[in-house]
Amino acid sequence: MRPLLLALSSLLLAGTVVPACAAGFTVLSAGRIHTLDPRQPQAEAIAYDDTGRIVAVGTRKALLERYPQAKRIDAGKATVVPGLIDAHGHVSGLGLTKLQVDLVGAQSKDEVLQRLRDFARDLPKGAWLLGRGWDQNDWPEKEFPTAADLDAAFPDRPVFLVRVDGHAAWANTAAMRAVKRDLAGDWQPEGGQILRGKDGQPSGVFVDSAMQLVEQAMPPLDDATAERALALGMREAVAHGLTGVHDAGVSLAELGRYRRLADRGEMPLRVNAMADGDSDALAALCRDGIYQHPSGRLQMRSVKLYIDGALGSRGAAMLEDYSDQPGHRGLMLMKPETLEQVTRKARGCKVQVATHAIGDRGNREVLDTYAKVLGDAGDHRWRIEHAQILAPADIARLAPLGVIASMQPTHATSDMPWAEDRVGPQRITGAYAWRQLRDTGTRLALGSDFPVESVDPRLGLFAAATRTDAQGTPAGGWLPHEKLTAHEALRGFTLDAAYAGFAEDKVGSLEVGKRADFVVLAQDPLAVDPQQLRNVAVQATYVDGKPVYEAKAK
Repeated sequence: MRPLLLALSSLLLAGTVVPACAAGFTVLSAGRIHTLDPRQPQAEAIAYDDTGRIVAVGTRKALLERYPQAKRIDAGKATVVPGLIDAHGHVSGLGLTKLQVDLVGAQSKDEVLQRLRDFARDLPKGAWLLGRGWDQNDWPEKEFPTAADLDAAFPDRPVFLVRVDGHAAWANTAAMRAVKRDLAGDWQPEGGQILRGKDGQPSGVFVDSAMQLVEQAMPPLDDATAERALALGMREAVAHGLTGVHDAGVSLAELGRYRRLADRGEMPLRVNAMADGDSDALAALCRDGIYQHPSGRLQMRSVKLYIDGALGSRGAAMLEDYSDQPGHRGLMLMKPETLEQVTRKARGCKVQVATHAIGDRGNREVLDTYAKVLGDAGDHRWRIEHAQILAPADIARLAPLGVIASMQPTHATSDMPWAEDRVGPQRITGAYAWRQLRDTGTRLALGSDFPVESVDPRLGLFAAATRTDAQGTPAGGWLPHEKLTAHEALRGFTLDAAYAGFAEDKVGSLEVGKRADFVVLAQDPLAVDPQQLRNVAVQATYVDGKPVYEAKAK
């Protein structure tokens, strides 16, 4: 194998045009470089110019001879992989977790309350206490909480806590008093649900669009704080090896904040921003065309829609009743006719459509609409975000339509303790079906949905290859026939994520002409035992050939 690689390297280098003076170039060498280029899957070194464009890939010896004056970066025995791209995250939401109470992993309501008390000590009087990350499935009682659980500790300060999946929220009485509408009775907002007691009074839990009733009563986030949240989110992302994020749902105002950061050279990674539904952002795309910042760090060319809610809060739209709640089939957040109207608008504007669909009904409605609207359309690369529960008959429909499955491996390992309770033993066979989808020819763009899950892509690689939790349970993996290989998972976070963002000619692999976006890892993710993937250490993250994160020496 090695002689073949060396021969390929020599051939590629022979065809590389090299300036007479090699100053202004950098040669990176490492113990192993996984290029994700099938023509030359491994290399010892890459060379790139001072703009961050890769000019050669090959052996260490050949590149150093060809570029004798180049700056040298020797990563020693480390492994280099293409920059990791999260195909579905929420950068502002991630940044805001640094400015709010982090409730992820709280094992009881008492633990939630203690975290809230600790955080509230430094809050100004009257300020809302905000948090995110609670999950009733982690608590002993596994039941939704109530306002009363918060009222004893916070009788006057409004408290609003978003569930881990972002599709439900928990409010206290003070927060509900701020709503300019009577929340009691039997009415429900379209696309949402107010949970109520037998007396018709709101319990304190709001699902999907019902959350907006309380959110609209909250003081608006000032622009400086919103911009800081983006900066914090991006900083957190690059520290975990991400060089790109597809930000799933960005308003026109938030795009403006991104643009200001990009203008100042303060975007450490590439953001593929999706317009937030049929909004001003989509109108701007239709009026002005797709947006590209000159830096190459920011684009908007797609629209993010929602057809249904989430499985954990029983908001995902199902074809039949929930197995653990007879008579309930989830929530449709958008009527099928509205979905068709907006997707036709997007197609007419040459805008990519990415639709959140969790339940089997939600996914079917999206596939039916895409088939109707797209017809024999060409390279559209429309996406289903999550594609979480698919009816078996629908699994083979994505590939012929050219629809990308944008999926999040850690959703499976987070949901596996209770997912089958929700949908039963038959429907679970179409859940988190990475292998089935890939084997039908569907392209998988992988991500995390942070801050719903951790921003750390190593956890996604681990979940995809093992389908176990951090302790290695269940033995052999949950629904193990759906596992991906480590290489397939890495491709989902690199080349296939790049393809989903129309960027595969720029990033996603390390080859001549592409950008020098790469991650330096202490271990080889394609050589370690899959159970060790979550422990692979990120030593540095580079974008355009420049370090945007370097681990502190221990």
